[in-house]
Amino acid sequence: MLRFLIFVVFFSIGAASLGGAVLCDDFIRHFRHQHLVAQAEQSIRKLRSLNEQYDVLLGQLENDPNLFKRIAPVTLGTRIEDPNTVYPKAKAQELAIARRALTAANEEPTEATIPRWLQRCSDPAKRIILFISGASLILIAMVCFTSDSDPDEESAEAA
Repeated sequence: MLRFLIFVVFFSIGAASLGGAVLCDDFIRHFRHQHLVAQAEQSIRKLRSLNEQYDVLLGQLENDPNLFKRIAPVTLGTRIEDPNTVYPKAKAQELAIARRALTAANEEPTEATIPRWLQRCSDPAKRIILFISGASLILIAMVCFTSDSDPDEESAEAA
């Protein structure tokens, strides 16, 4: 029973390191694709949010015809001549600072986050070491911890 347990431990560790060395590039590609999918989902959420906002705005435009009079000068950039209204004057620099503050809060990292252990394993020298050590552990498990002989062979030799 102890031999079987040691065989399983050595073989599974060897197979895991051998598989990790061989599939390292695929793991890195997987993490990058996950990051791309997350970015696509985020942009879809933003588009859905914009669609909802535009639907609300269109509903308001249908219900309130005076809204055109209030929105048109701002949208077209014309000056409004209403003596009873005060309009704030914003400078381009102030608007740029506000825009940067709003977009910085919504931004996520643009580079895929690959785990540190995978970054270390992707080094070619370390991959070779992982491959050799995994193959060695599998060989040790096969040679040292398998059964000495089959019971069928012993009964055939005895007869």
